[in-house]
Amino acid sequence: MKKQDVKDAILKVALGFSVEEVTEEYDAHDGELRLVKRKETKKDVPPDLKAAMLLMGNKKSIKTLSDEELTREREKLLSQLNGGKDDE
Repeated sequence: MKKQDVKDAILKVALGFSVEEVTEEYDAHDGELRLVKRKETKKDVPPDLKAAMLLMGNKKSIKTLSDEELTREREKLLSQLNGGKDDE
């Protein structure tokens, strides 16, 4: 695993993400498996503060950041997630 892959994974956790989960239930009938039930669920994983702190390099305690500093850090992380491109 590359260093950038690890940073990208931490960034994803720091910002939160959604994941789709598929659950399938099968039944054996006449020696053949048949799909009985299929359930698709979308789960939202909330942002993780510890991952955000790790990305910040623990330069400052998150508790001491002002609202403006937190907003700037959030925008910086979102920009990194988007590959440096803004969606605006």
